[in-house]
Amino acid sequence: MRFPVSCQSCKGFDEKLALVIPTLCEARNIGKLLDEVRSAVQPLGIPYEIVVVDDDSEDGTSEIVSAIARADDHVRLIVRKAQRGLSGAILHGWQSTDATILGVMDADFQHPPELLPKLIATAFGGNDLVIGSRYTNGGELGNWKPIRRLLSLGAVWATWPIQRKSIRVKDPMSGFFLVRRRCLEGETFQSSGFKLLLDILVRARLTSVEEVPMSFGRRINGSSKADFRVGRDYAQLLTRLYAWKFVLRSFG
Repeated sequence: MRFPVSCQSCKGFDEKLALVIPTLCEARNIGKLLDEVRSAVQPLGIPYEIVVVDDDSEDGTSEIVSAIARADDHVRLIVRKAQRGLSGAILHGWQSTDATILGVMDADFQHPPELLPKLIATAFGGNDLVIGSRYTNGGELGNWKPIRRLLSLGAVWATWPIQRKSIRVKDPMSGFFLVRRRCLEGETFQSSGFKLLLDILVRARLTSVEEVPMSFGRRINGSSKADFRVGRDYAQLLTRLYAWKFVLRSFG
């Protein structure tokens, strides 16, 4: 999916944050999460919106968000029909806003809302990309089983050769981050899969990246969306990025 060039974002508008929360059957989490996100962001006094992109859940997720959005114009709902995929939902939400700083977090409380003020301050301070990082000093993985830790470390290790040395990060697999819109415009990102951050690290026009320590939480309700397809999509993304990097080095 090619990220469009927005004329609005090129006119020197004041900074504005758009935080996208992708959902699929998160009715038991989304109301409480939106309450906590708004409590974390509202006192900062910045222009912002929270965009919930729901993949046509059948458990009442969209109805809960709609009720909240009617009472708070900072909250907006987008329902995608006959579409699935975390990266695609994020990109869809980002394309729907004129915000200059674009963010994403999960709806299951594994990404702590209380970290948002630190991430936002770091992004508004001038950084192109700010990551909630499990692997930087002070970050924690939580109560992961050894095999999951090993698989995660292996996935991170596989990204090392394709990350740019000047902005190489310790947690390229994080799903909790903020990025400047101008760094994405005109670039093409994979809309399938779950690892948009890695695609951005390799392809976007970034000059400064900051990792903020994050303690990865436990899902409160519902079940993980991870399955065989997640691994397949990640392998496809790695293959595409390695090929792109090889072509760039050979002919760039």
